[in-house]
Amino acid sequence: MRAIVVLCAMIAVLSAFSFADEMKMMPKGVINPSSVEWGACPPNLPAGCKVAVMEGDPSKAGEEYTMRAWWPDGYKIMPHFHPTTENVTVISGTFHVGMGDKFDDSNAQAMAAGSFASMPATMHHYAWAEGETVVQVNGIGPFAMTYVNPADDPSMKK
Repeated sequence: MRAIVVLCAMIAVLSAFSFADEMKMMPKGVINPSSVEWGACPPNLPAGCKVAVMEGDPSKAGEEYTMRAWWPDGYKIMPHFHPTTENVTVISGTFHVGMGDKFDDSNAQAMAAGSFASMPATMHHYAWAEGETVVQVNGIGPFAMTYVNPADDPSMKK
C-alpha cells in the first residue's frame, strides 16, 4: 500500500513538471482575449485542448497562478483530483463538472459563462465541454492531477 501512495505522489509531481513544460507563458501586463497565446495540451490531458498560463508558474509549490484552458466541443477529462485547491471560472461555452470516482454525465452540473467552482484538494471530479469552452483556473501551485483510474491518464497510454 505504501508503494502505491509513493507512486501516486511521484506521478503527481512529475505531471506538474510536464504540465509546466508544455504550457505557453504569457507576458506580464494587460492581456486581451485576442492576444492570448495558446500552447499545446500537456501529455496528462487528452489531446485536443489548448492551455495558456496567464500569470505565475503552476509547477512551483506555493506560487499563485492563473491559466486558461480551451476545450473543443465534447472534450472530456475523466475522474481525477489535485493536490491543491482548484478554482475554475467559465469564460465561454458550457463547462460540466461532476464529483465522484466514476464519470456519470447524469450526475453533473452545467456551468455557463461567468460561473465559478472551487474544488478543494483531493476532491475527485470530472468534467466535459459543451460547445467550444474556455475556463480560467487559478490557485496555488503546484498544479498537478492524478487520475482516479490510472488507465485514464493519457500520458500512460504511450
